[in-house]
Amino acid sequence: MSEQTKPNDAELRARLTPEQYHVTQEKGTERAFTGKYWNHKEDGKYHCIVCGELLFDSSTKFDSGCGWPSFNQQVTPEAIDVHADHSHGMVREEIVCHKCGAHLGHVFPDGPKPTGLRYCVNSASIQFSK
Repeated sequence: MSEQTKPNDAELRARLTPEQYHVTQEKGTERAFTGKYWNHKEDGKYHCIVCGELLFDSSTKFDSGCGWPSFNQQVTPEAIDVHADHSHGMVREEIVCHKCGAHLGHVFPDGPKPTGLRYCVNSASIQFSK
């Protein structure tokens, strides 16, 4: 992993909503079917809410039925880092922004072809642009 660029805590608390801060900095999870982008269908790009890094393209977004935005591919192999997550008595793969380390969600091996992956992302961790 390269050296990450993360804004200082005071700046993040001032700029992010409490939910965005909780999700990205404290590895929180928004409730299913409540996030801004879980059912969002516009064409465009999804960026990290913390640092602005491009993470996903709408062409890889799909309705997984899980209640969170789901993508089957990151925009580049370098955009996201994956770490083992053993919290809550489960073994999962956490996804974080490569540039700043913000928690985004988790990736699962039950997505559509061609990747077979489902990047399950908290709406609070991303920002959409047309």
